[in-house]
Amino acid sequence: MTETPDYKDTVFLPQTEFPMRAGLPAREPEWLARWERLGIYDRLRANAEGRKPFILHDGPPYANGNLHIGHALNKVLKDFITRSQQMLGRDARYVPGWDCHGLPIEWKIEEQYRAKGLDKDAVDIVDFRQECRRFAEGWIDVQREEFKRLGVTGKWEKPYLTMDYHAEAVIADEFMKLVMNGSLYQGSKPVMWSPVEKTALAEAEVEYHDKESFTIWVKFEVNELFEESSWENVDANSGASRPMLPEQLAEGREQLELLRGAKVVIWTTTPWTIPSNKAVVYGAAFSYGLYEVTGTPDECWASVGERFILADKLAEQVMTKARLDGSMYRRVSDVNPAFIKSLAHPLAGAEGGQGEWDEPRDFRAADFVTDDEGTGFVHCAPSHGMEEYELYRDLGMLQQVITYNVMDDGSFRDDLPFFGGKRILREKAKKGDWEGDANAAVIAKLAEVGGLLARGKIKHSYPHSWRSKAPVIYRNTAQWFAAIDKPLDDGMGEHGDTIRARALTSIDKLVQWTPQTGRNRLYSMIEARPDWVLSRQRAWGVPLTCFVKKGAKPTDPDFLLRDPAVNARIRAAFEAEGADVWYVQGFKERILGNLHDPDAYDQVFDILDVWFDSGSTHAFVLRDREDGSPDGIADLYLEGTDQHRGWFHSSMLQACATKGRAPYRGVLTHGFTLDEKGMKMSKSLGNTVAPQEVISEYGADILRLWVAQSDYTVDLRIGKEILKGVADSYRRLRNTMRFLLGNLDGFSEQERVAPAEMPELERWVLHRLAELDAQVRKGYAAYDFQGVFRDLFTFATSDLSAFYFDIRKDALYCDAPDSLRRRAARTVLDILFHRLTTWLAPVLVFTMEDVWLSRFPGDDGSVHLQDFPDTPADWLDLPLAQKWAGIRAARRVVTAALEIQRRDKVIGASLEAAPVVHVRDAAIMEGLKTVDFADICITSDLVLTADPIPSEAFRMPEVEGVGVVFERAEGEKCQRCWKITPDVGRYAHPGTCKRCNAALG
Repeated sequence: MTETPDYKDTVFLPQTEFPMRAGLPAREPEWLARWERLGIYDRLRANAEGRKPFILHDGPPYANGNLHIGHALNKVLKDFITRSQQMLGRDARYVPGWDCHGLPIEWKIEEQYRAKGLDKDAVDIVDFRQECRRFAEGWIDVQREEFKRLGVTGKWEKPYLTMDYHAEAVIADEFMKLVMNGSLYQGSKPVMWSPVEKTALAEAEVEYHDKESFTIWVKFEVNELFEESSWENVDANSGASRPMLPEQLAEGREQLELLRGAKVVIWTTTPWTIPSNKAVVYGAAFSYGLYEVTGTPDECWASVGERFILADKLAEQVMTKARLDGSMYRRVSDVNPAFIKSLAHPLAGAEGGQGEWDEPRDFRAADFVTDDEGTGFVHCAPSHGMEEYELYRDLGMLQQVITYNVMDDGSFRDDLPFFGGKRILREKAKKGDWEGDANAAVIAKLAEVGGLLARGKIKHSYPHSWRSKAPVIYRNTAQWFAAIDKPLDDGMGEHGDTIRARALTSIDKLVQWTPQTGRNRLYSMIEARPDWVLSRQRAWGVPLTCFVKKGAKPTDPDFLLRDPAVNARIRAAFEAEGADVWYVQGFKERILGNLHDPDAYDQVFDILDVWFDSGSTHAFVLRDREDGSPDGIADLYLEGTDQHRGWFHSSMLQACATKGRAPYRGVLTHGFTLDEKGMKMSKSLGNTVAPQEVISEYGADILRLWVAQSDYTVDLRIGKEILKGVADSYRRLRNTMRFLLGNLDGFSEQERVAPAEMPELERWVLHRLAELDAQVRKGYAAYDFQGVFRDLFTFATSDLSAFYFDIRKDALYCDAPDSLRRRAARTVLDILFHRLTTWLAPVLVFTMEDVWLSRFPGDDGSVHLQDFPDTPADWLDLPLAQKWAGIRAARRVVTAALEIQRRDKVIGASLEAAPVVHVRDAAIMEGLKTVDFADICITSDLVLTADPIPSEAFRMPEVEGVGVVFERAEGEKCQRCWKITPDVGRYAHPGTCKRCNAALG
């Protein structure tokens, strides 16, 4: 008996060196080195000459530490955008940058000085600034390599730095535009102040944490009432001026008798502000009552006979806090607070008080009083509260109510009676507690003089410095501000005459928001924000490059020196020598020189808010660089949601002040990174995920794929289990690409088949590619990376691996090389290769380069030099797609039926089956008759019938009208393709079927 030959070597099995195991951590650095050697970024710029630019302006990270997972998320998203926009046909330039000035770096250098026992103030300021510069330079180098390791492409060898001389010159120049257009002014008002860092802080430099605060209820005795002769004025105080009616006169006389000696009660969570109290205000629309104490417990700060004025809604709560139950007090009568003219400070007349608090305290209505908590009255220390400040500013009474009791370190001035030198906060936290001795001292003194009614503690959200983590306070200091509601005469009024108006118009009409909720957030912030505090009392940054006239008041018209020639000299000096030159001895004389008398002016040494630095980047990056934007406006700014009060906000205000509009056309925001349980990452909790750790274990492409699979518009979770899932998706996709490569081995143009000549199955794949082309382009244009990857992954794993590849493996392996079916399949695989590699390249930068070079291993090629291939519109064939939707539905029923037979070990492979398929739907049946349905179901034979579906047939509820009855295939197994057919063994090649015999020749 003749032995059947081994046909293994006659089958066209996939041939590729593309490994199943990616080995990304070890191999990715090789591709990085290759891209650097090839100069990929610069080649892209050269190739894109003449294209429409797309500019994503990089929000500068801070140069002071290793990258965290939030940095990785941000930079990877930016890379998705620049790469995809480039491949969509734009000139997508990306200039990375760094924020280099400011408190965090200065704080680090101070820490180093303290560790060495050095006094920062004893060091020459220029030397200190040079230390800060070197510190930033070191971290820029570290972060640059970490960003590049993520596969992020950009002009890394020439980034922008806010501490470059040109940048410092432009920042100063942008500031001097405020000097010239009149928006800059010096004012004294409450600002957020860090006593620990001794500087004003911007809202973006503040984070909110829970803090336990003292709460106190304090008595302010009625000092003076409006007499009957001035009652008309009383009515005016509440908004109406008219003679009083007889019944009103009677009420007024009754109120005079009731209110003498009564005490208004206030509630505050900042006892340390009581020494700075200048007034108490009430709500004109609230109901107030007079409450008399009729009995007291053993320990109580109230006395029998004391009468308190309280909002009726809150009276019971207040009395409970004072340890008085309902049997210990009674409501005497209604109270009209408008009859009260002034109050006495609780420390008035105190022995040793030196008259500090003896002046009467103002009393009036105010619209910011609420009756949600407290007492219905608000104590006013306008030096430490913005609402109180604005009230008395609008009344023209600031001079009478502003105090300077708190020093820059948060201590009371030394000569303040009782409290001199007491500190609101400690200099250093003690076991996380920053509480100083000021609050306790104030509470103790109030209790001693009888001014305290109750005390307690409350846990509430409170602003803290994001650098020192210490609480901040509101403190009145002289600062420099940009007026955002002052009309500007600068010739740039197309979108409004004030900074605020221009910003709000830009938000509504000039900027596209992704997601749209970002518009609402920034709009409400800018709509309600106060003037911009520009000055900081620090050393490392760009100084406020201005001079003030000695002896002049800030309100004088010649207070600020406004001279374009002086400004030009400053800019030229900064361009040549950097901002350090401002601090060199004799600089004032050098700049003012023959223009003005240097002795007549003082030089300002505050530094600019670093948000003004980063807000100005549009000028020295977008406007001034050759690879910037043609009109100085970015197509996109992309940062986390916290930047609505940070970079998006400051850039908007700064550009509206100096450019007249927003510096961006689009804003995209992403969420924060959380651990797998949705918890905020914290080193103390041990739940941080460092990008370097992910890269060393999985590779940067897995990290990038995590970003692509996530919805970046909300907070993103990451952890070991999540990354395992991402890695599994990656492996499935890699399998798809490996199949393509293996079955394209040796493909040549001579094999190519025109679409019109292809079998229907191949034309269906082309139809799907035409659909996907539109989806991918639309998705990338809308920055919907999750949607793009979902569509591509589903196509690769479901349409290709589980359907098309599964069916066509037989033809690819066993058909003759010149068969139309095999050539068509290989043509489609080539088309798939070019589209999938390019479509996925913006996300999986390393893997798609690996795939590309596995097929085209030339010295200077790269998938990243390609554009997305054009896809012919005539590939779309909706009738064909509808027909194949029916075929695929019927196939699912067949494969599910065979899977049961395989599970029950009736058969080992689907080729052992020849099922009978009952089809009730005439349209589906018609479609099935025009194709080789057995081939599509990977069975050796198959019978189609419209006969009624037998009861024993297998059905799927989701596919109505299709039933499958299992039957075994008849015949022998072909030793080459393994199909079972009756004709095996009848041909020249032993053990083969007709098709395989012909393929063997």
